[in-house]
Parts: sequence; structure tokens; C-alpha cells
Amino acid sequence: MTPTSAPVLRQYEIIAEISGHMLQQARSNDWDTVIELSKNYYEAVEQLRRFAPLDQNDRIARQSLLTKILDDDARIRDLASPELRRLGALLGDMKRQQSVLETYCAPARTERS
Repeated sequence: MTPTSAPVLRQYEIIAEISGHMLQQARSNDWDTVIELSKNYYEAVEQLRRFAPLDQNDRIARQSLLTKILDDDARIRDLASPELRRLGALLGDMKRQQSVLETYCAPARTERS
């Protein structure tokens, strides 16, 4: 690892740590914490833009970190899918109820000649 690339790899390690914490919280059904951690995750990813590209050796070192990050992301998505479907169904039910209320509780219209 060259001295200039060490900070880049450390940033990938930070991102991997955050994704690991996010996965733990998702497994615990603590979605509020997952959302809070996702803000840190986004900021950590954005910080990668300030670093120079990696050389070939560092790309190989980065590969295992990227694999972990992507694996965590896939597992979080799998855990979130049932909750997202449930929320989608609730929103759909609310929309249908709103339509029924608007239809049946609308003020009566009078006809004009």
C-alpha cells in the first residue's frame, strides 16, 4: 500500500464498518438507526471523491472491502423488502379510504336550471 492510497483504503474500511452497523440494526428491526447510519454512510461515500484513484495493488486490497459493503447492502435490502411492502400496502389502503370518504362524504351538489 502506498502512503497516498492508505487514506483511501481507510475510507473504504470506514464505509464497510458503517454498512456492518447498518446490517446489525436492520437485523434488529431498528430502522430509525439504519436511516441515521445511512446519512453517515452517504457522507463517507461522498468523501471518496476527494481522493486520488488507487493503483493496481490497492485495487486488489479494496476488492474485499467492496465485496463486504455490497453484501451488507444486499442483506439490508432483503431485510427491508417486507417492511417496504407492508408500508406500500398501508399507503394503498389509506388512499382507497380517502377516495371512499371523498366520494361518500362530499357535499351534495344542487342542480341549477
